[in-house]
Amino acid sequence: QVQLLESGGGLVQAGGSLRLSCAASGFTFSQYTMGWFRQAPGKEREFVAAIGWNEYQTKYADSVKGRFTISRDNTKATVYLQMNSLKPEDTAVYYCATDRLRMRFSSRPMGADFGSWGQGTQVTVSS
Repeated sequence: QVQLLESGGGLVQAGGSLRLSCAASGFTFSQYTMGWFRQAPGKEREFVAAIGWNEYQTKYADSVKGRFTISRDNTKATVYLQMNSLKPEDTAVYYCATDRLRMRFSSRPMGADFGSWGQGTQVTVSS
């Protein structure tokens, strides 16, 4: 079955950086768009970034554009989220997810497009 395991979260000061990783197994990773989402306490889950199966298509939420970079290594079945210039409002549990459909890249990724989710990793940014 599909397994997604996030790692790399932690506590960082504002302005700092973190790199999240998500190791995938149980499906043909190279054929699926991967996404990162986050959920802060008391708030709804929100889209952060997505990367297409071919590594060339990416999409970012406006709130993270220019600060976060999504990438993937299909040989390692791993997707990454490099987070720079972190702000306290970036504090949340971060989840990686895989698209429900093969070889699809949505111009407006939504949670409903993604069918399998990891357990999440906590990111806390102190001011």
